[in-house]
Amino acid sequence: MPGQTGQPIIILKMGTQETRGEEAKRSNIMAARAVAEAVRTTLGPKGLDKMLTDPAGLVIITNDGATILDEMQIKHPAAKIVAEVAKTQDDEVGDGTTTAAVLTGEFLKGAQELMELGVHPTTIIHGYNLAAHKSKEILTDIAVDSTDEQLRKIAQTALTGKGIEFSREKLSDLVVTAIKSIVKTENGKRKVNIKDISIERRGEGSVEDSELIQGIILDKTKTHASMPTRIENAKIAILATPIEVRKTETKSEISIESVGQTRMFLEQEENQVRDAANKVINGGVNVVFCQKGVDDMARYFLAKAGIFVAHRVKKNDLVKLSRATGGKIITSLDEIRPDALGQAELVEEKMVGNGEMIFITGCKNPDTYSILLRGGTEHVVTSLDRAMHDALRVVGVAIEDEKILAGGGSPEMELALRLKDYASTLEGREQLAVNKFAQALEIIPKTLAENAGLDAIDMLVELRREHEQGNKNVGLDVYEGKPVDMMTRGVIEPLRVKTQAITSATEAAGMILRIDDVIASAKDAKPKKKDFDLD
Repeated sequence: MPGQTGQPIIILKMGTQETRGEEAKRSNIMAARAVAEAVRTTLGPKGLDKMLTDPAGLVIITNDGATILDEMQIKHPAAKIVAEVAKTQDDEVGDGTTTAAVLTGEFLKGAQELMELGVHPTTIIHGYNLAAHKSKEILTDIAVDSTDEQLRKIAQTALTGKGIEFSREKLSDLVVTAIKSIVKTENGKRKVNIKDISIERRGEGSVEDSELIQGIILDKTKTHASMPTRIENAKIAILATPIEVRKTETKSEISIESVGQTRMFLEQEENQVRDAANKVINGGVNVVFCQKGVDDMARYFLAKAGIFVAHRVKKNDLVKLSRATGGKIITSLDEIRPDALGQAELVEEKMVGNGEMIFITGCKNPDTYSILLRGGTEHVVTSLDRAMHDALRVVGVAIEDEKILAGGGSPEMELALRLKDYASTLEGREQLAVNKFAQALEIIPKTLAENAGLDAIDMLVELRREHEQGNKNVGLDVYEGKPVDMMTRGVIEPLRVKTQAITSATEAAGMILRIDDVIASAKDAKPKKKDFDLD
């Protein structure tokens, strides 16, 4: 930057790159649109999958937008915002991640066209916000109350396009049963927390072998061969402390000068382990789930007492065990008392596929369910796990909000039609932004048609005609290749899926459009050495 004397004034570190004005806006929009285009082909029942690999050779095959964008390891800061939109959508409602990303890219495309015509970004952002607010009103107006009978259809819609079409009826039944079991009422409103449902997977068998278990499933085995594999009327100790000799916190050495001292040291260590095991045995316990390690010698003593032990159990699983069995998470072996133990009718180690798993059934809290997913390969069961997460989340959202919409691109077409009417009531250049917003929404039915190999223009024309005639639930049936009433076909989505996608996409597009200066700091070639005071 030149000063008054004509000499450049350097305010940034050497090597720092700065992009300003139109070039910065154009670069950010292109990066964000590139990311949106990358996932656009995965949208809909006939969307295609992406194969992602990492340097370690791990392969992921999925069409889940949030997973794809998370695994892409995006570097461009504007493109990262689009990935965050998909992640937020996944966290909030589970489904619609690709829709949110695609809408963000399309909103930016429309904004770029308006900026080339001389419309200021602030005006575009204001118009987009007006359109998003109006969209919420329209969606609420066209939404209908959900019923318990429709929950199964909502689950099937979420599972469609995930490569498990032949098993989606059975899986949707598992989803609805599991979600209904964890519904709680708080302040007169129903709440669902899908973390209350455990999902375990095993890559052997077929998808049809998947089952719902009333209880907890752990992908663990007992720690000693002589321990019983089946415990009835289980008294369960849930330990967050190890059953072993505690190591010193600081590095220490033991000086042994004779053979007798070695024997004394080993005997003392054995007595400590025996005392720890006896605290468990004398506490009336017959099953132990331990977050930390269990010493080999302690396993021997516990097995001799007929106690079932599993260790290295994840903290999340300990919490679920505590909730299901009514037991407290014990942080000291001295706290093992009958009133701190959990209860279950049966704890059993069973063979599932080529390995063992632990089943805890007949729990004190009967509203505890676990889903065991099976599949031919690990890739299949991993993809199924993601699909089930989406289905569980959307069914939970539908129960909480009790409002649903038809799918298949019908809400977007209805919004596009009504927003264009709304734009005509506005004065000023915001009208242009609202029209671009409405036009951008048509990317969803257009993409559904393209991914199904249909003529996108013909499909949009037919859909537009149906909606102009007042058929607000008509969407694109990609299997028959024509517009149909999606509500009667059972293609249903929760209202929140659409409102969240539009809100997130609008906010992200607005954030990117506000940026007019990008400063990329240079990394130091040689990191600074810390000065140590040796005095």
